[in-house]
Amino acid sequence: MKLAVVGGGSTYTPELIDGFARLREVLPVTELTLIDPALERLELIGPLARRILARQGHPGRVSWTDDLDAGVDGADAVLLQLRVGGQAARDQDETWPLDSGCVGQETTGAGGLAKALRTVPVVLDIAERVRRRNPGAWIVDFTNPVGIVTRALLTAGHRAVGLCNVAIGFQRKFARYLGAAPEQVVLDHVGLNHLTWERGVRLVGTAGAGGTDRTGGVEVLPRLLAEHGEAIAADLRMPRALLDRLGVVPSYYLRYFYRHDEVVREMRAKPSRAAEVAEIERRLLELYADPALDEKPELLGKRGGAFYSEAAVALTSALLRDTGEVQVVNTLNRGTLPFLPEDAVIEVPAAVGARGASPLPQQPLEPLFAGLVAAVTGYERLALDAALHGGRQRVFQALLAHPLIGQIDLAERLTDDLIAHNREHLAWA
Repeated sequence: MKLAVVGGGSTYTPELIDGFARLREVLPVTELTLIDPALERLELIGPLARRILARQGHPGRVSWTDDLDAGVDGADAVLLQLRVGGQAARDQDETWPLDSGCVGQETTGAGGLAKALRTVPVVLDIAERVRRRNPGAWIVDFTNPVGIVTRALLTAGHRAVGLCNVAIGFQRKFARYLGAAPEQVVLDHVGLNHLTWERGVRLVGTAGAGGTDRTGGVEVLPRLLAEHGEAIAADLRMPRALLDRLGVVPSYYLRYFYRHDEVVREMRAKPSRAAEVAEIERRLLELYADPALDEKPELLGKRGGAFYSEAAVALTSALLRDTGEVQVVNTLNRGTLPFLPEDAVIEVPAAVGARGASPLPQQPLEPLFAGLVAAVTGYERLALDAALHGGRQRVFQALLAHPLIGQIDLAERLTDDLIAHNREHLAWA
């Protein structure tokens, strides 16, 4: 089984490699190719990947290249984890919207649109080249904004599934609170990428050698809120009272909507997250250069993306081994949320197998949440149109449609700023 990682020069890659090594029985990788235009990074991360596998007794072969076509040749699955423009572009996404009083963030609002415009054309080019080399290969997208990027891939007919670590992060945290195995925690997770709520948490079965019985179970969300509400709220940086009033656990990204003005004040008062990550990356690359290092360093835990390796292994295994396992993924709506278009991309539990991801039936989404989901879905449709076809008018329409913007003068100003800060990445600008 061959896997290719596009964006293999990311400082996060050793976390992914560690997951492949630890979970070899779930995903028996025999060959792994890291692909990245930054050869200087690959020359550090590639040898480290080999050492990590060797330390854990994994027999898989590791290679690396800046030649995309050669790297994906023969791959059964291609994982996308790229960042067009690097941390410098992310820093721009997180700063210039603040000048207009809007959240500066790489997946939400104007910054998120900027990232989509830079990313979608590049990802589609990669996917088309993968399709030419390996028509049957699966594409697992972890590249943000995952919802828009996955919709672009699926609209173009690619064999793709989008992946985010928000759900698995909640699963792991809730399991810890409950003193249960993660596999015993089943989430009623619903919404769009980075716009989701946990409407229920069931404790099911008994994990063991024979697997976990996912049927039935006991609803434990009220217990979690009663016993651990303060800790959950602190982690989300939202009021405990909000969780009690909603009766759900929103993802951290809802904070950009529910506490927008407060978040803007906080962002203006400190360096961007991109600047923080850039420093972490600099220190990580120094560590990776040590030929004695043969495990992921502790510092990597501050880089972000917790549990991505576990989620990526489980999803890729389900696709390639046709397990039918239920996982939270980004995939086509297909009537799952009837108030959304069929071709919208939603983030919900789905049965995953050789034919892709099939969303499980959902209870009707409460109006308090459905209204926001519908509005952001409309924005994402317009954002994809702008990414595919370009033009100032399309950018303006997407910004005007976004619930965090929605004013003519503001959208005009943000349109000009977005184009000015991303001109080198926009073929039409």
